[in-house]
Amino acid sequence: MTTTINITTDTVTKMRAQRVAQSIGISLDKLMEQYLKGIAHNRVEFPPQRMSKKLERILGTAEKDIKLNRNFSGPFKTGKDAANHLRSL
Repeated sequence: MTTTINITTDTVTKMRAQRVAQSIGISLDKLMEQYLKGIAHNRVEFPPQRMSKKLERILGTAEKDIKLNRNFSGPFKTGKDAANHLRSL
């Protein structure tokens, strides 16, 4: 059985990948299929991504709020408790 995967990439990257596939005599489709099989088989690890400065600021503010016990609600024992809280706002 086969399935279809759609990905979004910029035009330059696609063109370069097509050239690589063409240079080794296969289609881009086959190149990507082999790449995915390699990832699935070898469990490729990717390096951790660094947070953006904006996200660091947002998380810093959230951490301060948690320490000062402000700007958050809960924990709630049930989903119903959380929904009731939201309705009360």
